[in-house]
Amino acid sequence: MTASLDLVALADAAEVAARAGGTVVAEGFDDPSNVREKAPGDWVSDVDHESERVVRESLLAAFPEIPFFGEESGGERGELGWICDPLDGTSNFLHRLPAVGVSIALVHAGEPIVGVVHAPLLGDTYRATLGGGAWCNGVRLSVATRSPESAIVATGFPFRRKDLADKYIAVFAKAFAAFEDVRRVGAASLDLAWTAAGVFDGYFELSLGPWDVAAGALLVREAGGIATDWAGDPSRWLASGDIVVGSPAVHARILEVVGDMKGSGERPI
Repeated sequence: MTASLDLVALADAAEVAARAGGTVVAEGFDDPSNVREKAPGDWVSDVDHESERVVRESLLAAFPEIPFFGEESGGERGELGWICDPLDGTSNFLHRLPAVGVSIALVHAGEPIVGVVHAPLLGDTYRATLGGGAWCNGVRLSVATRSPESAIVATGFPFRRKDLADKYIAVFAKAFAAFEDVRRVGAASLDLAWTAAGVFDGYFELSLGPWDVAAGALLVREAGGIATDWAGDPSRWLASGDIVVGSPAVHARILEVVGDMKGSGERPI
């Protein structure tokens, strides 16, 4: 089926939609309204919902036959469908930290085939199509070639799964010893985009939503990197939300670091 799809036209539509959502995010940056807590440490605001509405309308206007699923409002799922995080990094947004993104992926049979991550407060737009490479602002991306010992890897804490904290902290300590340094940005879509761009050498996190990782993981793969779950399976990370990405050498080293902690289990959506 993917052979019959115009992936460039689909990526163009995703970029238009992401930029439209990004305009909502940028306009609300200084004064977000109706902020509330979905779960401990997991925030949402009217900006999240308005960005998702704008993205949904833009994509459905361009491709009305393709179902849409958003983090905040849900939607339809199909073998082919859009998945969107309208404001990745809401806690950053609420604290006026400009590391936030709008993430849109087109997923077919459990694999992303189009991905766009727009960072509206930083002026960067990342996009990829299956087999077409990964790009930022028109410049082709490639993962870094640094050795694991010289690598800086990104991570995120499993704040939605406090039961995993002790095991995760042990993994973090091993990562801190294995690599030059570890960063925690708080926006998975940008962690992934920056890994694709060679800013970070790799990234690992547990228990994310598919809207967090689908677009960014495609960016990494199309930039020459590897994306798997914590057990090294290249087919289960989207369902579980347990993700490891990086250049081939760094990805392999992260898998060694995570060791016996194989992940948090599949997260239904």
